[in-house]
Amino acid sequence: MTSATSSVATLRADARAFFDAAVRAADPAGAVEKALLAEGAAIAAARRIILVAFGKAAVPMMRAALPFAKGKLARAVALTNYENVAPVEGADVLPGGHPIPDENGLKGAAAIEAAVAGAEEGDLVIVLTSGGGSALLCAPAEGIALSDKMALNAALIRSGADITEINTVRSMVSRLKGGRLARLAHRGQLVALVLSDVPGDDLTIIASGPTVPSRATAASAMAILEKYGLVDSLPGPIARHLRETAPKEDLSAPIPHARSRIIGSNSLSLEAAKQAASDKGYRAVTGHVWLEGEVGLAAADLCRMAAGEGAGPVAIVSGGEPVVVLTGTGKGGRNQELALRFAVAEKAAPLGRPWAFLSGGTDGRDGPTEAAGAVVDAGTLGRMEAAGIDVAARLADNDSNPALAASGDLVMTGGTGTNVADIQIVLLG
Repeated sequence: MTSATSSVATLRADARAFFDAAVRAADPAGAVEKALLAEGAAIAAARRIILVAFGKAAVPMMRAALPFAKGKLARAVALTNYENVAPVEGADVLPGGHPIPDENGLKGAAAIEAAVAGAEEGDLVIVLTSGGGSALLCAPAEGIALSDKMALNAALIRSGADITEINTVRSMVSRLKGGRLARLAHRGQLVALVLSDVPGDDLTIIASGPTVPSRATAASAMAILEKYGLVDSLPGPIARHLRETAPKEDLSAPIPHARSRIIGSNSLSLEAAKQAASDKGYRAVTGHVWLEGEVGLAAADLCRMAAGEGAGPVAIVSGGEPVVVLTGTGKGGRNQELALRFAVAEKAAPLGRPWAFLSGGTDGRDGPTEAAGAVVDAGTLGRMEAAGIDVAARLADNDSNPALAASGDLVMTGGTGTNVADIQIVLLG
């Protein structure tokens, strides 16, 4: 084994270790326990406690919260994606579709809606929110069918719209988003503890803001749909709702009985990855506080950034969620395509030193695949070529997953039980 090969193997292993540190920093159970210890007075004053959780971290968040409701628990409901469903003693754990809502999500959202609406004077409702909550908490506005909502979600995801734009639209076609869930608990008090997976930790965008006043309007939703050319293809009930019913709502009114706080975020995980790299002897720098935009442009930008770094071991760490504009029908996800495009960009403008690049979702699931993402190096494209892979054709078909499987570059973690968006790590030897 040459020293360069040895160095690349070390870089790949280190990238995975730093990614794992980022995921650990988003541990939902520890964050909930810490937050609820600070809510001792509100918990002590409550006559009854209602616990609801939704998102990819709903199960560990619910497990951590249940001991705080001992002796006062009225109802506990958790709604999470299929991969993260697990039994929790004392709570109803329900599955739902993600990223496209489904019938089970509809039932789970209805169960959460009923639990929160059942709050009475003196009750405390604790809402535990995590990434993926917007798709899971599917409660279409009156007159809109689940099939309409599914079609809208699928179109938004395929369009290249970012998470802020997608959740702005979602909040305008829901019974629970845009602060409506919190308003159901008006006879009691509500505290929401939130794991953030969006830029700037904007509470109005995380899970489409079910517990806070919203800036979204029917006009802003329509503007987003027009931007991506989706207005003419809208299902009739959604178009009518946005044009006739939604403009009458004012979602910006204060919700005096509710308060929400961030207990974990992508920025905290980014810093944890940087610290792990620094502890290992790398000069750790922040690439992007929130990496966004089309994956091809993002890959080229990260490659240029790496080319500008000086000698010695360097770790460039970013967080965020770039987007894939779908042009094909292949199997992949934004992290896998970003990693493959980085390898292509580096081949076109070689860095001239050993390197590895990892991009992964902290939830352990990248798109409709079993992979969290991928870690690539200068040998990735050669391994694909040896396996008979036409890289350009695979990228054109958004088919990065089988290509990266053939080169042995997939990152597999399984469901992590958390979700604070993605982490990207460039390591230079």
